[in-house]
Amino acid sequence: MEEAPPKVEEKPEWWASPAVVGLMGFGTTTMIAGLTNLPSPYSNGFGGAGSGNWVVFPMALAFGGAAQFVAGVIALRKGNMFAGSAFIGYGSFWLAFTMMLSTLGYGYLAVAPPAFLYGVAGFAAIWGMFTFTFMINAPKHGWGITGVFVLLFIAYLLLVAKFWSLASGGNTFHAASAANWGVGIEIILTGLMAWYVATADLTNWNYGRKILPV
Repeated sequence: MEEAPPKVEEKPEWWASPAVVGLMGFGTTTMIAGLTNLPSPYSNGFGGAGSGNWVVFPMALAFGGAAQFVAGVIALRKGNMFAGSAFIGYGSFWLAFTMMLSTLGYGYLAVAPPAFLYGVAGFAAIWGMFTFTFMINAPKHGWGITGVFVLLFIAYLLLVAKFWSLASGGNTFHAASAANWGVGIEIILTGLMAWYVATADLTNWNYGRKILPV
């Protein structure tokens, strides 16, 4: 009888925290999306009439969407329901939002019909509800994460107001209005908060001690 082959040494499975990738994917994409709410040359993703959001869409697909989704899968694998659900959820948001605008041909929202704009307002409202679920659970995870979800919830409320106003023919949120500036800046601040939390997580892990508060 032949001897049994030596047993292959088993190593415990180990995954690093996906928080930096997930938060960076969300934060950087959100900041670019916030810029598109500002007047020219930022409006509609630095695009022109009929071809807007060409800067936002690739970022939303690759980093905000796919990379954040993968980060969520890893977080769930590590047993982190909060982070995993959030990363997969918002990764899916960016994928769905990009498909919604690009496949229907309204990447430049100024040319979209009222029915479509009402739909975008409803889309933002549903994601506001999704965000509310995480916002009320965020305080357990520190002030940084809480800040991200509070700012994000406000951003969705503002987007509902913006697209509803545009759909009904109002000019409150015209390109150079103070209201539109407010929406864009608030969304950028949301992304900046996520970027800061990611930077703090990476820095504190890298140096083995708390350098940046989070």
